[in-house]
Amino acid sequence: MSNKVNLLDYDRKSLGEYFTEIGDKSFRAQQVLKWIYHQGVVDFEGMTNLSKPLRAKLEQNTCIKPPEIISEQKSEDGTYKWLIQIDGGNSVETVFIPESDRGTLCISSQIGCPLECKFCSTGQQGFNRNLTTSEIIGQVWTANKALGYFESDKRVITNIVFMGMGEPLLNYDNVLKAINLLTDDLGFGLARRRVTVSTSGIIPEIDRLKEDTNVSLAISLHASNNELRNSIVPINRSYPMVDLLAACRRFTEARDNEPLTIEYVMLKDVNDSIEDARNLVKCLNGLPAKVNLIPFNTFPGTSYDCSDMKAINAFRDVLIKSNIITITRKTRGDDIDAACGQLVGKVMAKAARYQKGHIELN
Repeated sequence: MSNKVNLLDYDRKSLGEYFTEIGDKSFRAQQVLKWIYHQGVVDFEGMTNLSKPLRAKLEQNTCIKPPEIISEQKSEDGTYKWLIQIDGGNSVETVFIPESDRGTLCISSQIGCPLECKFCSTGQQGFNRNLTTSEIIGQVWTANKALGYFESDKRVITNIVFMGMGEPLLNYDNVLKAINLLTDDLGFGLARRRVTVSTSGIIPEIDRLKEDTNVSLAISLHASNNELRNSIVPINRSYPMVDLLAACRRFTEARDNEPLTIEYVMLKDVNDSIEDARNLVKCLNGLPAKVNLIPFNTFPGTSYDCSDMKAINAFRDVLIKSNIITITRKTRGDDIDAACGQLVGKVMAKAARYQKGHIELN
């Protein structure tokens, strides 16, 4: 199996190129993609519109191997959290949040995270490696399988957010291929606005993203001044707020001023004062954006507390009075540690150092 290529690592373009390389027609990619992502078929014998010789060749040289669920937890509010096996020592967590008008799947892009944001449980687990395209899109395939999509053909997962474990834009190429499969009609066929990439602010890749795909962008800001953001979101030392917000403006300008999302976790007596709210208004002046206020979700060993609701409401009111669309995110799945910032999986951490633009493993 180790010598076989996993076809989940290919989007339409690269899979077409693969078939050409093995002496077949590129349109075979369309047939195979439909079997995988429309029908849920992962064995070549079931792909009945492929010739027997081609099926035998694919069986010998390739595989379709999605990751497997190790455990499943279901919250009282209906949220699912799956622990998904990646390799012998590592696993990631994937969360499904059902609502009356949508079903959102929160997927991971790395095993652990190298950015060490102080209020995030994932960041405290260390970093192992980037996920492959097959391990990213495989989370979506596996979740759809668990939710019965392939049997009923009734779409359950309507939205995808890259807000699980890891920084998506530090795994840019694999994430982009996964996005292609999510939005391709031959893949999962999601509208671009239903796929959101969340980043702590990797500016060069934000600029690449605006050129390469039309999906939505969310910025994990969490502070209204540079000094505070340096302390709680260390990547800010490489990409300061003023430069990050300039990149956000470039992104929205390329989208005809379609708003992006600003994520702001509410930390008691850290970033939740009225002065912080007023500073945030100044930071966002002229930027088409909506703000999600996220009540902090505690985890073992943290020194932070969640802002009380009175402080959150007062903060929200300052933004709303300044004509900034602002909502307080409802906490989902906290009874199974599936809420924002709580995902940990199992990370066989390696010593990692973030250097501007990439990760160095020591």
